This record gives sequence, C-alpha cells and structure tokens, in this order.
Amino acid sequence: MASGNGWYLIGPLIAVGLVGLLGAVFWRMGLQWTLATEPEAGTGLAIFGDSDDYGLLCPAAVTTDAEVADEIRQLLGEAGIRATHTYDREGRTIVLVFAEHVETARRLVGSV
Repeated sequence: MASGNGWYLIGPLIAVGLVGLLGAVFWRMGLQWTLATEPEAGTGLAIFGDSDDYGLLCPAAVTTDAEVADEIRQLLGEAGIRATHTYDREGRTIVLVFAEHVETARRLVGSV
C-alpha cells in the first residue's frame, strides 16, 4: 500500500500546473517563439523597418544598367555633388545623394 493516501502526487501536479500557467501567460503576451517565421534573406536591418531606408541619402536616379549608373555618378561628381550607388531587390541600381542635393541631382539627371 502507498503511504500518505496519494499526497505524494500534489507536488508534481502543482509543478505541472505552474508550468502550464506560465506557458499560457507567455503565449497570451505574444512570446510565441515556436511559431516565429524566419526573416526573408536580404531584408536589411530590422531596426529601420523599411527596406528602402538609406539613412541620410536619397535616391536621385534608378536604372537597370550599372554602366548608366556610373555615368550618372560621374556627371553628378563633375557638378560637385557626391554620389554613391546601391542595388535593390529587383537588381536595379539606385544612385544616392545627400538630401540637400537631391533636387539638383534629379534636375541634372533629368536634363541629360
């Protein structure tokens, strides 16, 4: 015969109940780490939130040809505007300039 008339089950039942209660609370709070999806490759830094965020730089021109982007950068450099380039997810080349020069750069690129 078991001693204590089944009181030895109280401790494990309380432990299982507490684990279940904590699991329900965490699930309700949104800590559903088991269902988390993997981020897409190339989404950029998560702190920016927007994949088209270039910080202090703004897009002045977008092209599908890297050679054209180099010509645009050279044209902007001759006008005294510093420019760089990056690539988006579709493979297009984006020429970037600082925000204070974006209107001038777009006018120069548009006039060519």
